[in-house]
Amino acid sequence: MSQNRAKTDFSELHAAMRRLVDGDFIPSVSTAVISHGEVVDGFFYGDADREFKTPLNAEHLFRAYSNTKLVTSLAALLLWQEGRFDWDDPIEKYLPELGNRQVLRQGAKDISEVEKAKSSITIRQLMNHTSGLTYDLFEPTALVPAAYNKAAVRNPNKNLQAFVSALAEFPLCFHPGTRWEYSYATDVVGRLIEVISGQKFSEFLQARIFNPLGMHQTGFFIPAEQADKLTTLYVGKDIQNPFSSGLIRLDNEAVSKAHLKRWPMESGGGGLATTMGDWVKLIQSLLSKTNSLLKPETFQLMCTNQLPDGMWLKFPGFPEMVGRGFGLGSGVCVQPNAFEPIDSVGECGWGGLAGTAWWINPRLNIAGVLMTQRYFGQGGLHTIEFKKEAYKALGYR
Repeated sequence: MSQNRAKTDFSELHAAMRRLVDGDFIPSVSTAVISHGEVVDGFFYGDADREFKTPLNAEHLFRAYSNTKLVTSLAALLLWQEGRFDWDDPIEKYLPELGNRQVLRQGAKDISEVEKAKSSITIRQLMNHTSGLTYDLFEPTALVPAAYNKAAVRNPNKNLQAFVSALAEFPLCFHPGTRWEYSYATDVVGRLIEVISGQKFSEFLQARIFNPLGMHQTGFFIPAEQADKLTTLYVGKDIQNPFSSGLIRLDNEAVSKAHLKRWPMESGGGGLATTMGDWVKLIQSLLSKTNSLLKPETFQLMCTNQLPDGMWLKFPGFPEMVGRGFGLGSGVCVQPNAFEPIDSVGECGWGGLAGTAWWINPRLNIAGVLMTQRYFGQGGLHTIEFKKEAYKALGYR
């Protein structure tokens, strides 16, 4: 670790972000770098709507997508901290419909080829994505995702209770605890929070997280008077290549305008919209030793790898991410890869489908937030460059 932690020249970070916007890789960008609880750099560049040339500013709203998982995980950690459940509780203790699971047989050619699960799903496995559930977005032709799609499991007109009941109709992809697979598990955690708290999911978030932290622009629904603050969504011209330049305006209403209607489904895995200012308040809270909703030792569970030895993150169609673990609700850097700062060991963080990202390094007491709106832009070049330049500006490697 570098001893020169006083360096705070962020000009190279700003230049890198400008190049990515000017090079047509992302439409606009907002970044914040936090050190010891203080925002030491904030940056906006580009247009929130390129066609109408609307400059991006601090009031603009972003689709958080999977960054929503941070809030849902925080909600679960709050309830655990109060002694409301144990991490290794079987999920059927609270959601009986998810008990007595069937698992797709290895090599199965049909969704009916199943065997009895060797164990129950635990809450810990939901939090670290080893439950056996999957998504229907990244590998839609595989047996279980295809079944999800055919049954319209991901239907915004279903509330969380109906959503979990629909999931329960299908087998798991693997025996709980034996593999990491990104999934609807965090949405199930949202329903778990409803059952344990006795409140609607959004009401719990409002009362226990958003109101206490002053996150007044964050929610599942954007009212009509705020609709013009929703940043326009773009998609890369080559959706299969997250490192390619070229953008197309995405006007598919089911995707781009979903937050402008109040839906029964409140997705804890990907449903929130937020502002840079609100997300910074959340990150600052988690870093704080005295002004956090969580005790430091509770937050550390999010930043501590919960996967078995030798198990790493892996997304369909991509190689295993050796060195990348998962805590209770967040990715964890166990061993940095070639694109990451050496000093990022112990960092937790995640990204969203439209290119938003956050990371916290509790060991160094630093954090970063990036907001943009490039659909299927998670883990792109902008997030790599932002983290590299933020660490460098703060005097780390």
